Formats: sequence, C-alpha cells, structure tokens
Amino acid sequence: MRDRVGKIEVVTGCMFSGKSEELIRRLKRAKIAKLNVQVFKPSLDTRVSSIEVVSHTGEMIQAEPVASSSELYKAIKTDADVIGVDEVQFFDDGIFDVARQISKDGKRIIFAGLDMDFRGEPFGRMPSLMAIADEVLKLHAICMVCGEDATMTQRLIDGHAAKYSDPIVLIGAEERYEARCKLHHYIEREE
Repeated sequence: MRDRVGKIEVVTGCMFSGKSEELIRRLKRAKIAKLNVQVFKPSLDTRVSSIEVVSHTGEMIQAEPVASSSELYKAIKTDADVIGVDEVQFFDDGIFDVARQISKDGKRIIFAGLDMDFRGEPFGRMPSLMAIADEVLKLHAICMVCGEDATMTQRLIDGHAAKYSDPIVLIGAEERYEARCKLHHYIEREE
C-alpha cells in the first residue's frame, strides 16, 4: 500500500477578505467527503467565540483553542485526515515545523491567516508558510474608502490611523480595523 502524500494549503489576505469563510468552506467539503476533520484556533482569539472559527459573514465551525504550535501538534488525532488552522499568524515560530511534519504524516493542513500586519509588513510565519505551501490563495476585500480591491488592513484608534510603534497584535474586528487599498492605507509615523 502506498503512503498518502500530505498537502499544505494557505488561505491569506487582509482582514474582511473571506479567509475564515474559505477555510470553513474547505473543511465542510472535507466532511462531506467523509474525511476526519480537526480544527484549531489560537486561544488568544476570543472575539466571537473561544471554541469556534467564525467568519465575518456568520459561518462557523467547531474548533479547539490551543496556545502554541506544539500544543496543536500534540492534539492532532491519529485518524485526522484534514487539519484546519485559523488565525495562523498568531502562532509561534514552531508552526513552520508543525506544518512540515503534518504534511510528512500524510495529512492535509489548511491554514488561514493575515499575510501582512496593520503596518503592511509580513506577519509572523506567514511568508514561510506561503513558501512551503502546495497551494496559496490570496483573497481581497473591498476598500472602505474607495471601493477598489483592498489588500491592506487599516488599524484605527479612535477613528485615526494607528501609529507605527503600536503593538502588532491587537485583537479586534470592525471596531478597530478596516480593509483598505494601498492608496488609502495609512500609518501614523512618529518623529
């Protein structure tokens, strides 16, 4: 009998581009195909639910919150065929090795996460995961200023652009972030 070949998939883009929705869609299709699916999310993401991946459109799927990449790897069941991971940009550097090992184990892993932070810079291990992925899907949102394709995440603090020195991680949704095109994305630079 031939060993199965694992697969690494990355769904990425800015906030409000449909990453979680696409992750959920792929996982539901895997369930329809009668594959064993396991879903994870970082435990720090408690915006809507601590035990579900929830899209901005209201789609949801049960998920196990984990604090680290090693905790995620240890929690994977031997009979799991497909592993989904939302908000992967929040995981530690070990997620790269976990991705490779899961693929070597003959499993399909689907990551969803932001490719860039609010500054417009690569976010965490996303560039590395995109490099080793067998498939990358980059989604776009709609710019909240002009209606063009948005590829950037604009952070707003009291209605104004965030400062470059602000912390990279600030959990939030519509109350703190907007999708923007490159023309309308702005970061407050300090002197």
